[in-house]
Amino acid sequence: MNKTIRIGTRDSELALWQAKTVQAQLEKIGYKTELVPVKSTGDLVLDQPLYEMGITGIFTKTLDVAMLNGTVDIAVHSMKDVPTHLPKGIVQTAVLPRATSTDILVTKGDFDPEQPSTIATGSLRRKAQWLNRYPNHTVVNLRGNVNTRLQKLQDNDWQGAIFAKAGLERINVLPDNFESLDWMIPAPAQGAMVIVALEKDAFSREATSKLNNTEADICTYIERSFLQKLEGGCTAPIGALATCIDDTIQFKGVLFSLDGQTKLEVAKQCSKSDYKTLGTNCAEEILNTGGKELMKVIKSEMEK
Repeated sequence: MNKTIRIGTRDSELALWQAKTVQAQLEKIGYKTELVPVKSTGDLVLDQPLYEMGITGIFTKTLDVAMLNGTVDIAVHSMKDVPTHLPKGIVQTAVLPRATSTDILVTKGDFDPEQPSTIATGSLRRKAQWLNRYPNHTVVNLRGNVNTRLQKLQDNDWQGAIFAKAGLERINVLPDNFESLDWMIPAPAQGAMVIVALEKDAFSREATSKLNNTEADICTYIERSFLQKLEGGCTAPIGALATCIDDTIQFKGVLFSLDGQTKLEVAKQCSKSDYKTLGTNCAEEILNTGGKELMKVIKSEMEK
């Protein structure tokens, strides 16, 4: 255990929290580590919605390059930010125990959804689901790290903004005024943290694999398989959630039109031993019941 494992991370407060969590767990089992923070394009360009920037894995690409050029040994990511196809030479080594996958609406106090409202989010998935439920509302773009987005909510004339609850809890900034959006299907792998390493780096792969949580690994695999089959390289309003209950896995997946008016959904369950094909099979069901046509429309609208 002489090698020091260099942990690459974005330098936002939440990303550093995640990297330090992995650092503490590795050091607890006897490994030496060093944090190497870097800025990503996604952190530097804040005036444009992510989907308009046309880059897959905008928060992970900089760390991918750092790993491939030998600057860092491993990287820690919010798993929902990671493309379903990893770059050649980089492999997933561990999924940590998953936090809550719930989305929440942070408000400024009393919120009446029956009234015309302006809600902020930078996510196509959240926007589409919100407009599906509240078509009379306006949804505006919101970018930046967690603290920046919370401040923007206070500085603007919006009634609320949508966040992943796990992120706010991790850095202790969960406000008093929030509502859990239990009806909203989360992003695939939301609430999960993933570690990636170079395929040829056997030392780092073995070390980090010791942190893998089997249940989180299985559930996120199903959700990301669903996403990968549906997406085909196109960003789209897709939600997916797999849950382990004893030896059974329950899954729910959704695909929305960009305006939220069209909703395609699937719900299935299987035994834990059959999990490998669940996500793909559910995606195929969506594609065969209107999903292919809807994805074409989404791709066309995104290219405008």
